[in-house]
Amino acid sequence: MAKPKAKIIKKSPAERVTGNLKRTAYSSIVESIALVILGILFIILPDTIIKVLAYIIGAFFIIKGGYAIIGYYMSGGQKDSFDSDLFSGVISVLIGIAALLIGENIAGVFRVIIGIIVIYESLIRINASAKLHSAGVDSWRYVLGLALIMLVLGIFITFNSGAVVSLIGGIMIVIGIIGIIGDVMFMKHVNTVVDYLNKVHNAVTGESPKK
Repeated sequence: MAKPKAKIIKKSPAERVTGNLKRTAYSSIVESIALVILGILFIILPDTIIKVLAYIIGAFFIIKGGYAIIGYYMSGGQKDSFDSDLFSGVISVLIGIAALLIGENIAGVFRVIIGIIVIYESLIRINASAKLHSAGVDSWRYVLGLALIMLVLGIFITFNSGAVVSLIGGIMIVIGIIGIIGDVMFMKHVNTVVDYLNKVHNAVTGESPKK
């Protein structure tokens, strides 16, 4: 007797968008935690950490980027304004490969790499605050404020060639904590943002609301 075929449950567009948003937020939280840990190590072990930094950064960003890219295609490659998984995944993999190739010489360019990463992450959070504002979520101001602080610190790290390792470590800790707070605040309102997107989509296409 033939076995009954397993029923394939297809996710609705709203469910896919919600999943993409949550996955991106979780990935950002993990990255922020990594920044905090690296910042602590920079303060405690300023000399030793430089020697292993390239391999830590390389492995972390390659894994993070690979996860984001795989998640993008597993979700069906949704191309909405929130879905930065593919782009950020490719960027992360490239950063990881560059870190491995540079090796111990990364000490000279680490400051710039971290600064660029922080600036990029702050821009993503600024975009998230704009979406929260459009959805009528009051906490968008706090998310925007935290993102702007991250942006300023990222610019400082990038262009301050005289920044010492311990100072960079302290700034990384602050940036990581700010990132975690902002991402948690955003995740609390993911469903509100998705509902807003559905309303806009339905208004444009004339379709009835989908659950």
